[in-house]
Amino acid sequence: DVQLVESGGGSVQAGGSLRLSCAASGTTYSSYCMGWFRQAPGKEREAVAAIYPGGGDTYYGSSVKGRFTISLDNAKNTLYLQMNSLKPEDTAMYYCVSAPQACARIQPLVAGYYDYWGPGTQVTVS
Repeated sequence: DVQLVESGGGSVQAGGSLRLSCAASGTTYSSYCMGWFRQAPGKEREAVAAIYPGGGDTYYGSSVKGRFTISLDNAKNTLYLQMNSLKPEDTAMYYCVSAPQACARIQPLVAGYYDYWGPGTQVTVS
């Protein structure tokens, strides 16, 4: 089975930066679509970004495009989310997700395509 564990969340002032990490295990990492979603209290779950390790294609939600960057370290089976120019509205629980197929074969910014979810890491921007 696939296990995803996020880290790197915390509290930061508006305009600051954070980098989230997601350690993946129990999967052929390169053949899975990997991504990040977030959910704030009282709000709907929102797609942040996705990437396909096999080809490097990336996808971003409109609210984070240009500020956030998704990347991989294939050797470490680790997914990253570099978050710059953070805003209070970025405050949310951030979840690492994985789907057992290429991003191009699904809608990578739709949560229902992802079978595996990490427990989440909290990001608070004030």
